[in-house]
Amino acid sequence: MPKKVFSGIKPTGNPHLGNYLGAIKTWVKSQDEFDNIFCIVDLHAITTPQDPKILKKRISEIAGLLLACGIDPVKSVLFVQSHIPAHSELTWILNCLTPMGWLERMTQFKEKSQDSKERASAGLFDYPVLMAADILLYGTEVVPVGEDQKQHVELARDIAKRFNQKYGETFTIPEVLIPSTGARIMGLDDPTKKMDKSDEHPNRTIDLLDSPDIITKKIQAATTDSEKDIVFDQNRPGIYNLLTIYQSFSGQSQEEIEAKFKGKGYGDFKKDLAEVVVGGLCPIQQKYQELTADPKKIDDILSKSAEKIRAIAEKTLSHVKEKIGLS
Repeated sequence: MPKKVFSGIKPTGNPHLGNYLGAIKTWVKSQDEFDNIFCIVDLHAITTPQDPKILKKRISEIAGLLLACGIDPVKSVLFVQSHIPAHSELTWILNCLTPMGWLERMTQFKEKSQDSKERASAGLFDYPVLMAADILLYGTEVVPVGEDQKQHVELARDIAKRFNQKYGETFTIPEVLIPSTGARIMGLDDPTKKMDKSDEHPNRTIDLLDSPDIITKKIQAATTDSEKDIVFDQNRPGIYNLLTIYQSFSGQSQEEIEAKFKGKGYGDFKKDLAEVVVGGLCPIQQKYQELTADPKKIDDILSKSAEKIRAIAEKTLSHVKEKIGLS
């Protein structure tokens, strides 16, 4: 049996090239290998202030883009977190079992609240417990995350072990997977920083729905250096980042790409890179337009996916409530 894998994505900011090449593309490829659950974690999104109208739009947009990128609702489950109330109910139960000290050690909360700890929401503090509930509800065996989320999955493991020790075997203990595949895409205007969905620098990211003209302009303005050779050199972060993007879309080896641009300048390279990126995103954008032409289409897919796994979540929750004495 394929291993059960849970992955979540927040419906905040604009999905960009870094999201696609760093995670979504890998998710699509893994659908024949794993039993995948993809969750749009809107409850996580509201741990920080959100405009209600924009949030609602983002949820539908993220769903449409995941489907357009190749997430197949026949092979995988794609649903919205808040559509299954068991996520919230299990979170409260796990809260009552999770020591405050465990949450106080979470580095992401420290980083996100350091300038306004008194004003940070209880939800932001409790974010890792909600993430644990997401994972544990479905008997998840593997959770692929970046280094910044590894500590949260380890907390989910600790909570599951604590519950199992206190009430008997109940939860599957999930394994952390730091994916080795998937490109790490940095900002176009600052290649020392990752592309970020919430970044306010418009020239730092290439959004998946950017027009060909905008993509071309952003690539033309991308940071390089004063060197001449177009080679994969990690000590030259600007050109290395652009070459990584080129390789991710073209599928060519580093040697083939370096040979192709030997003796050429950045102008020629950026022109070709823009064409490759535009060509790679074009099918995704076309599919997205088809999906969003009928607003009910995406809603129906999300609804059917939620129905497909709601029984699993409710069975787990019922089992947990029985174990702790709730009828």
